[in-house]
Amino acid sequence: MNKRQWLETLVGFDTTSRNSNLELIAALRDNLEQQGIKPWFAHNKEKTKANLFATLPATAGANAGATQGGIVLSGHTDVVPVDGQKWDTDPFKLVEKDGALYARGSCDMKGFIATAMALTPEFLAMPRTKPLHLAFSYDEEIGCIGAPAMLEEIVKRGIKVDGCVVGEPTSMNVVVAHKGINVFACKVHGKSAHSSLTPQGCNAIEYAARMICAIRDFADAYKANGPYDQFFDVPFTTMTTNQIRGGIAVNTIPELCEFTYEFRNLPGMTVADIQAQIDVYVRDVLLPKMKTEFADARIEIDNFAGSPALEAVEQAAITELVRALTGDRETRKVAYGTEAGLFQQIGIPTIVCGPGSIDNAHKPNEFVTLAQLDRCEQFLRKLGKSLETA
Repeated sequence: MNKRQWLETLVGFDTTSRNSNLELIAALRDNLEQQGIKPWFAHNKEKTKANLFATLPATAGANAGATQGGIVLSGHTDVVPVDGQKWDTDPFKLVEKDGALYARGSCDMKGFIATAMALTPEFLAMPRTKPLHLAFSYDEEIGCIGAPAMLEEIVKRGIKVDGCVVGEPTSMNVVVAHKGINVFACKVHGKSAHSSLTPQGCNAIEYAARMICAIRDFADAYKANGPYDQFFDVPFTTMTTNQIRGGIAVNTIPELCEFTYEFRNLPGMTVADIQAQIDVYVRDVLLPKMKTEFADARIEIDNFAGSPALEAVEQAAITELVRALTGDRETRKVAYGTEAGLFQQIGIPTIVCGPGSIDNAHKPNEFVTLAQLDRCEQFLRKLGKSLETA
């Protein structure tokens, strides 16, 4: 299949993160096995989702058959929901219009996976002296939850890789850094009472609100005082509260309030140092106040998802290679997160470069242009050929 046919196939699977991706993974597996490639998988605990990793061994010279070294092409198979969005077409059916392909995931990021799969027969026919690897993950969109299981298996299997290209949408420009993302779930436990008897209760929503305001104060401080990195589109660390739930009735003091917050940190800033500010506020200010009203009041915080920041090394071979193949020498750093930081964390030099604009991701009528997919195809073909003399 060509890249358009592959993309049509891939977007036809509704791999919204709440769903299984196993049908899509099976389609990739079957195609690879037909070409003599035996992928392996790293599943979630429930066995309802899977990462796929496949190695196209070296094909030439003394290294023929080698599976160590080479380059990884990485992409995630899940997509964000379409709930509440107004689409002009079926989001899970590829539609071509005015030089663009519309569907959920066409840009973020099944276009990259489709292009890599379409080129696999060419890759296999190239006289490569180093292998090429495919790494396709699940649950990237809800905090990069899936990839760690695959990376753990890579380490366990002793697989050594020279570099990695994560094909998130960058308009085929080179991105050398992105922020880290960390998502926290907070549960504030108070005491219920009839709302006419407020001294007998401890209002979980009101104390959660104080904590949320404190998080906003910390965020405002980062905006006002830095640290800054002007290469980023948002040049400071951000913190936001994005979901909240609490209360059971208008006349009942709530005993529980739950909310989630996230921060997106600049490279070089540690998760522990940022979260420590919130922990100190809870321990020294908020919880003592709550306990004057209810001795058993408590606040639970769980860091349930996250991915480290990426800061690529300009002198790394993968950075120099991707810059040479694209002709892009600009320094670009982005506020959104990817799985690139996870690859870097296990010692694999990584860069981000893929088709489509991030401005089109996650929106209704998401699309990728045919021109972008063509540029991706040309880039990946050159990357494969670079392994002929690596």
